[in-house]
Amino acid sequence: MKIICSKTSLLKGVNTVLKAVPSKTTMPILECILIDATLGKIKFTANDMELGIETTVDGSIQEKGIVALDAKIFSEIVRKLPENEVTIETDARLNTTITCEKAKFNIPGQSGDDFTGLPVVEKNESITLTQFTLKEVIRQTIFSIAVNENNKMMTGELFEVNGSLLKVVSLDGHRISIRKVELKENFGNIKVVVPGKTLTEVSKILSGETDDDVRIFFTNNHIVFEFDETVVVSRLIEGEYYRIDQMLSSDYETKITVNKKELLSCIDRATLLVKEGDKKPIIIHITDASMELKINSQIGSMKEDIDIEKEGKDILIGFNPRFLMDALRVIDDETVDVYLVNPKAPCFIRDDKETYTYLILPVNFTA
Repeated sequence: MKIICSKTSLLKGVNTVLKAVPSKTTMPILECILIDATLGKIKFTANDMELGIETTVDGSIQEKGIVALDAKIFSEIVRKLPENEVTIETDARLNTTITCEKAKFNIPGQSGDDFTGLPVVEKNESITLTQFTLKEVIRQTIFSIAVNENNKMMTGELFEVNGSLLKVVSLDGHRISIRKVELKENFGNIKVVVPGKTLTEVSKILSGETDDDVRIFFTNNHIVFEFDETVVVSRLIEGEYYRIDQMLSSDYETKITVNKKELLSCIDRATLLVKEGDKKPIIIHITDASMELKINSQIGSMKEDIDIEKEGKDILIGFNPRFLMDALRVIDDETVDVYLVNPKAPCFIRDDKETYTYLILPVNFTA
């Protein structure tokens, strides 16, 4: 095999697939990136058996061939090469020479035949989103998946399609994030749970352009994302997702409208007095035209008033400040509507069309 690529194209390809190289595996071949130049295109592939990524790299093929190279060594070499054309060449024993200007590396390669490629997935049901929309939907929900593997279902996000509506849901037992997106066409009913790791990695690769599309294919066991020159295939999380509908009430006793930036800045200031790992709630007292926020900790105390528009009853309620901040950070609206029932019931932050809904459970506190 002999291929020539620019360092820029090479690095982009390596960085794209590197996200699917396992950190630990009992199959050493999976610690490699597969370079396949047998079919007139230069393809890079990595696969950890849960997540697989394949991308096409710009360049010229001088001699067709295929080789698997240790991902860690190969990626470090590419990263540190000069900004110029790079030649990658293998001999009959798969010894690989990487040359760029005056730099020349020799590393051993492995047979591409031993590499486990991406699973072949039947591409029947699919939806199309812009890269911008998918990247935004992931950003606005991914923070509320569970990081603990004890409950596998909570480490993923629900992707549910009903007709022309896509609903994406994440939860961790203390909060729920929901985003709804209107699709351009009508589809059947689809309901799958996608691993959070997959979505995080897809989000990093997406350009986020409004003009570029992503096609998403669904099967019983896999989800496939196709965009630009890249294919991402991921296993789904098996099982029935939580029924959250009974938790999503439209009833409320108190509704406030508040400037988002002002509220976020105030909570951010309050958390200066909370040590890492310290579970101090922020206490919110809502009266007629004012919302008082206060926090007490071993370091000190803080109190601040914010102007609000209010409907309904006064209320005194406590929250984990980080959960409020996480939701507010990803909302792009200038003002937000917050709906409350009582100090024991969840609060909802949502817009009129319910394109986003954030449910946050309150915490107990001693006033």
